[in-house]
Amino acid sequence: MYPLLVLLGPTAVGKTAVAIKVAKRLKGEIISADSMQVYRHLDVGTAKPTQAERAGVPHHLIDVVEPNEEFNVVRFQTEVKRLVPEIAGRGHLPMLVGGTGLYIRAVVDNYNFSPGGPNPLLRATLRERAEREGAAALYAELKELDPLAAARIQPTDVRRIIRALEVKKLTGQRISERGKGPPLYRTLQIGLIRERQRLYAAIDARVDEMIEQGLIEETRWLLAQGYPETLPVFQALGYKEMIPYLRGEATLEEARRILKRETRHFAKRQLTWFRRDKRIIWLDRDAFSREEDLVEEIARLAEGKLLGDHECNQ
Repeated sequence: MYPLLVLLGPTAVGKTAVAIKVAKRLKGEIISADSMQVYRHLDVGTAKPTQAERAGVPHHLIDVVEPNEEFNVVRFQTEVKRLVPEIAGRGHLPMLVGGTGLYIRAVVDNYNFSPGGPNPLLRATLRERAEREGAAALYAELKELDPLAAARIQPTDVRRIIRALEVKKLTGQRISERGKGPPLYRTLQIGLIRERQRLYAAIDARVDEMIEQGLIEETRWLLAQGYPETLPVFQALGYKEMIPYLRGEATLEEARRILKRETRHFAKRQLTWFRRDKRIIWLDRDAFSREEDLVEEIARLAEGKLLGDHECNQ
């Protein structure tokens, strides 16, 4: 089986910088496990690695589709299955890096998505219901049919609610209980964490930085291209909070405050998801006086548990 190093954690914990240094240390190539970084033109709001950062280490599954194209966990899993052998074949270490829990779990546990492909007619029917009855009605149905899935999905996340209902109605199987295929990789999962108040402070700082770097202008540009606000990209953190400001329905400070609050809530949901997986080795960023020490610890774990010294140093 191919080795796969997974570096995960909540938003703003600092995965990108650490992953790039680890990749340089272990001859790695990074596969982004972020459901929004796949979209082109969403740069500031998704905190994509800069071109300078990407220049030092190969990155994959960033900027692969337009904002109005569909990208989902099935396609992500398929792309990873293609990329991992290619990367390993070059003598490099495949590294899955990000915070989208479902995407990561689908790869690590080789979820079987084959029985329930998209059904355009059913999906259109559910979307029409969502428009007519509201997301709350569909969410209430999902709570009845698949309470575990409902607990993992925001009541306002219409796209994921529809997908979960679609799977149940088409296959009779709950999306939360999808079958697993045989393992494909020798996987080491490492999670980065910080003390809550320090993480929240980092989130607040990131939001301020995003606004300074052009989040408002990026949102305005996307809207000016004619992309409808119903697209999943406009449900992403950052963009959905800036739209009311651009409409004149909220002040910038209100939008900033709401974005900070929603991002903190998102980080909490990410941690709730990840902590269900007892295989993850958690490392507290603040327990390391220098980032280089954290990088060395991750490399040590990878060398000892995943690769072996001889493979890392070739």
